[in-house]
Amino acid sequence: MSAIRSVLAAAVLALGVSLAPVAQAETPSPAPAKATTAPTPTSHTKSSSAKSAKPMHIDLNSASREQLMTLPGITEASADKIIEARPFKSKDELRSKGIVTKAEYDKLASHITAKASKPMSK
Repeated sequence: MSAIRSVLAAAVLALGVSLAPVAQAETPSPAPAKATTAPTPTSHTKSSSAKSAKPMHIDLNSASREQLMTLPGITEASADKIIEARPFKSKDELRSKGIVTKAEYDKLASHITAKASKPMSK
């Protein structure tokens, strides 16, 4: 066994590679056994994160200025224009009312909705 270590040590020195001592490399570690029991929580976590990764729609009629500004491309000025143009019957009205360009709308469309606003009591 010492002859093998000598040959390995000479090879390592010749290659300039640093390796752990052979005695440590031969000792099995308990980590692989734990890794085989872990897939169940990991797969559950992935499915949970996939559900939470679902995009949340922001309602144009009820969102605050700050919520509107989380949308792609919506600045303070754009958020103010949206609030001033309420109520919206559909999200397409962002385009028809001239609040956003077609390119801006294409980025927003999957993130927004326009739910019917409740009538205000007088």
